Amino acid sequence: MDEKLARIAVFYDGNYFFHVSNYYAYQHTRKARISISGLHSFIRKKVAEFEGTEEKYCRIVDVHYFRGRLSAAEAQERDILYSERIFHDVLIREGVTTHFLPLRGGAEKGIDVWLALEAFELAMHKHFTVLVLIAGDGDYIPLARKLNTLGTRVMVLGWDFDYTDANGDKRSTKTSQGLLEEVTYPLLLNDIIDDRTRRNTALINDLFIQQIGKNQRQVLPASAVKTDASESGEILKLTDGYGFLKPDRGGENLFFFHAEVQNTDFNSLMESDKVTFERGSNVKGECAVSVYLIENT
Repeated sequence: MDEKLARIAVFYDGNYFFHVSNYYAYQHTRKARISISGLHSFIRKKVAEFEGTEEKYCRIVDVHYFRGRLSAAEAQERDILYSERIFHDVLIREGVTTHFLPLRGGAEKGIDVWLALEAFELAMHKHFTVLVLIAGDGDYIPLARKLNTLGTRVMVLGWDFDYTDANGDKRSTKTSQGLLEEVTYPLLLNDIIDDRTRRNTALINDLFIQQIGKNQRQVLPASAVKTDASESGEILKLTDGYGFLKPDRGGENLFFFHAEVQNTDFNSLMESDKVTFERGSNVKGECAVSVYLIENT
């Protein structure tokens, strides 16, 4: 029985995964975040397919998530502490072991090295059948080569996509071709997700978190976070990762970016929702920042 069991380990480059999840939440037509549990189910199915075995013999035995993180004080100051904790709760529920390094000057330093060292060490001791890298950087090529020497087969889940951000700038994400060539099972999930012959199948739909209704959304009471600088308004329009709101006190409608929504997920917002916000500015002028959905609207 042990010879039949395919032992799977999953290693997340957290910043890469967060970037990809944001793309599907705010830029792609799906308008939904990637589901951790759905992704793990997808991995088990693909390993069974590639290894020529039954899915019941494919078990994820280790999952690790690596990312740089702000201090609690900095996250609180930027109004992202609550949203970070929500995602960390998801990781805990899915049995994911988290590894965080402090951000230095707003940038990640050493995460890829730490991931590579941890992945190689655990593969040596635990003899994984397949190690899954959710990453796209060519810096992981040496790791893939080292894992090959152990006889551990490597799967890469990568994405290639282009989009235009809220400032009108062109953005592009590409998975390293060198990395794809070094591994046993290279997968570009953007091709799989957008394949018209299977994009509405349960396998693909389950990769995404299902949208919730207005009465089911999680909302931190705005009264707990409003400041003297806050004012109220109403959402007029929502689009790809940003929206516009009308201040109750009158004046020009204000743009707001998805990252400014603090006490619920941007994709759970609806037009006509009441919010509180503060005034800020970006390259295009005045905008709304620190946007909070008012509970029970």
